[in-house]
Amino acid sequence: MKIAVSACLLGEKIRFDGGHKHDRFITKQLGEFAQYVPFCPEHLAFGTPRPTIRLVEDTEDSYFVQSNKSQENVSKELLNSSQSEFSRIQNEPLRGIILKSKSPSCGLGSALVYRENGYAKEKSDGMFAKMCREQFPLLPMEEEGRLNDPWLRENFVMQLFAYDDFENLKATNPSMKELVAFHQSYKFMLQAKNDVMYRELGQIVGNHDNLTFDVLFGQYEVLFKTTIAQKSSIRKNRNVLEHMAGFVKDKISDVEKEMLHEQIREYADKIVPLIAPLSRLYMFAKNHEVEYLVGQKFLNPYPKELALRSDIKSGK
Repeated sequence: MKIAVSACLLGEKIRFDGGHKHDRFITKQLGEFAQYVPFCPEHLAFGTPRPTIRLVEDTEDSYFVQSNKSQENVSKELLNSSQSEFSRIQNEPLRGIILKSKSPSCGLGSALVYRENGYAKEKSDGMFAKMCREQFPLLPMEEEGRLNDPWLRENFVMQLFAYDDFENLKATNPSMKELVAFHQSYKFMLQAKNDVMYRELGQIVGNHDNLTFDVLFGQYEVLFKTTIAQKSSIRKNRNVLEHMAGFVKDKISDVEKEMLHEQIREYADKIVPLIAPLSRLYMFAKNHEVEYLVGQKFLNPYPKELALRSDIKSGK
């Protein structure tokens, strides 16, 4: 799985001051399951070390890039390097992008835009980030700063692996039967993201309009990738857990049933993390050979070694 990442987050010493912003979650934990494609439009344009730059509003309600040292407009230089870096990563089979927060080139909604008097006006996308968002509207994209939030981290990683799953399916030139099986395996994850969108995906798969498979698959792809970008929540996860529990209720004892529902309640009350009721539910499904549940991506959306559901703070 290839992910484009701001090079400074990988430990490369290409910051304006010759330093880096090494992020160990990216390089150590997630790095066990990903190949990284580094980029840095500022380093490409201005070298390292370099004077700092910032975004400054202009008269057309947009911004230009200014060198803090010379006050010179360096928008053209950064635009050229951003286009060059974008062209390079565009040729890779990317599954996501992780950008450096607050950067005038890479900030994803966090780059400060200044007034000409020197005061900050608002936050916006950096020049390179804006390019990525416009050209890759469905690609998983996040800043490293937001990934310090366990809830956002878990949602982003879930999105990465679901996106990768879909791209791998797409590469096999699947049949309608295989798309239906894929959709069924994502049933509960999609419900935990957005139940309305899940139902719309079901209507697409139902093909009541008798569309050709290529048209149907294209519609499914756009909506699936849009749905996995939605954020799950404790409330939505609880509803899904209760629904899944219905598949084992006739196979387990009353005591086991009560233990399962107690853990679901404790999860909803933020007493235990999501992994607690999920592990019990998976154990029951496995022991009683409830294959429909065992095959659900909601139970194992990414490698268990990442252990992102073990933190109580991973739910909101």
